[in-house]
Amino acid sequence: MKKANSDDILHRNSVPILAWDFHYEYINELKAIFADLKKVNKISNQFTWNEKDLEIEERLKDEVVVITDLDLKIVFASNGIKRMTGYSEFEVLGKSPRMFQGPETSKTVLEEIKAAIKLQIPFEKTLQNYRKDGRSYKCKINGAPVFNLKGKLTHFIAFEKEVA
Repeated sequence: MKKANSDDILHRNSVPILAWDFHYEYINELKAIFADLKKVNKISNQFTWNEKDLEIEERLKDEVVVITDLDLKIVFASNGIKRMTGYSEFEVLGKSPRMFQGPETSKTVLEEIKAAIKLQIPFEKTLQNYRKDGRSYKCKINGAPVFNLKGKLTHFIAFEKEVA
């Protein structure tokens, strides 16, 4: 029987450090998605949403999810908000999504969004928004009213993603 030397043992059981870095990032991303989902489920259960068409769980992976109350104050923002805007969830809670708007934000598109909200209908618009550091970015927003199981409007939800 061949005796294994210490170099063989070291190489057989080692993983490149870079692989651990990717693994660590992936695990942290999964934790963030799970935490976001838990928070959204808490809101959903509290207000007994009819969430079958929202597909929140799937969309949390690739998009920023922002939920506002009926006064359009942010009550939830997924962890991706920091990556897209530079603001943490805690910095945006209680504020209006208007905080992301600036000089190049289209007034026409804002009026169209306002009309859709007033009519309680879904909308999809692309808007010039601004990060915390003042740089602008194009944001595709898929917004919708959220109703409870009795058909009463309780919140608005927006699925947002930066586009080129």
